[in-house]
Amino acid sequence: MPLALRGGGHVLFPTRITFDNTRAPDVTDTHAEQQAETQGGRRRDWRSLVASTEIDTRLAGMLAALAVIWLAFHFLSGGDFLTSRNLWNLSVQSASIAIMATGMVLIIVSRNIDLSVGSLLGFLGYVMAMVQTRWIPETFGLGFDRWYTWIVAIAVGIALGALIGAVQGSVIAYGGVPAFIVTLGGFLVFRGLIFRMGEQGQTLSPLDSTFQLVGGGPDGSLGEWRSWVLGVLGCAGACLTIYMARRRRQQYDLGVRPLSVDIGLAVFGCAVIISGIALVAVGYESPITKQPTGVAYPVVILICVTIGLVYLARRRRFGRYVYAIGGNPEAAELGGIDTRRTIMLTFVLMGVLCAVSAAIQTARLNAAVTNLGVQNELDVIAATVIGGTSFAGGIGTITGAVLGAVIMQSLRSGMVLLRIDSPSQDIVVGIVLVTAVAIDAALRLGRRRTVGVSLATGLVLAALIIQTGRQ
Repeated sequence: MPLALRGGGHVLFPTRITFDNTRAPDVTDTHAEQQAETQGGRRRDWRSLVASTEIDTRLAGMLAALAVIWLAFHFLSGGDFLTSRNLWNLSVQSASIAIMATGMVLIIVSRNIDLSVGSLLGFLGYVMAMVQTRWIPETFGLGFDRWYTWIVAIAVGIALGALIGAVQGSVIAYGGVPAFIVTLGGFLVFRGLIFRMGEQGQTLSPLDSTFQLVGGGPDGSLGEWRSWVLGVLGCAGACLTIYMARRRRQQYDLGVRPLSVDIGLAVFGCAVIISGIALVAVGYESPITKQPTGVAYPVVILICVTIGLVYLARRRRFGRYVYAIGGNPEAAELGGIDTRRTIMLTFVLMGVLCAVSAAIQTARLNAAVTNLGVQNELDVIAATVIGGTSFAGGIGTITGAVLGAVIMQSLRSGMVLLRIDSPSQDIVVGIVLVTAVAIDAALRLGRRRTVGVSLATGLVLAALIIQTGRQ
């Protein structure tokens, strides 16, 4: 072993003499590494920027998807989709499904399912029609179309819906029967009760004149100036919500978003509200009165329900309990949460929302028919899942479900304008539902390539069905 002498000729310690055989750095490799580092830094900067804004990327993605759907149908229909008339009808048609979807979020988040909502809607609608056309005027002899008729009908529907929800929820929570089985039984029972009450398919019509306003129509809307008042209140509410959220985080010494982001979100929200009022609500003139229609009452009801459910899910213990149960039922029970009572109350809430939706659909038709609510349970579940609610439990938003309902109704409305046959419409909705669930599963597992493959496959299949389903 070669030695090196140090310290006046004495061997102090051996030092191994090594030879560096590594080649000199290549200029091309160094440049490539610098480019990769620059690109990686840009990606990190972009992700950190998005994370700092605290924007729900899934909700933003759904908004982008909705914009693409609207533009595509507007182009394919020759400019008939993005009109004031069609968008006004779209908002009214989406209201009923969206209201039930807000309740379905809490059901699915708690790791349950409700397959009976469509049949329950039809049954409650028929009961409310019976109150107006049979029981009050004939059974009790109090006359038809009185000032209190619509109040009694809606009160009976809501009370019955809450009672049915309590029964189903108790069997599920306290009886230990799976929600799938209980609500599947309800799906069959309530549809059969409609025919038993309806004397083998009899249609009940007409309904109370005030009750009809709940369903929208030329008279069932706010009109011009009241719609503008609603728009101003909506802008003030959006700005106040952003301000209070920022103030609350500062109060507890939590990180806040950049002020420019909050201002941008407030401006964007106000712009959407004002544009919706001006272009859709006020822009659509009634074909009967030739006056601006304004925001329809079903949309007003949907706004109130959404605000109430968002507050319940985010700010009240009940909503936090539901998400805790969905995240980990065992830990929630060990933490002192009454899981059985909470699950039962979610079905009570679902029954109440079914009654509200039943009133809207029945009033819109001005009649109670035996096929009311058919396949609504599929539309509600699809809207909820498309809105980002996970079947694994613990994940889901109320606003996402409402947006999912709008996406579902936009697909159906666009396909009607394109004259797509009904079977093809069902196929497209089924493809969209399976694609949404596949994307949700891939996101939970962190498989980004699977997300892209699922999305591309769903789009190709849906486009193929739409193209071949034209009449």
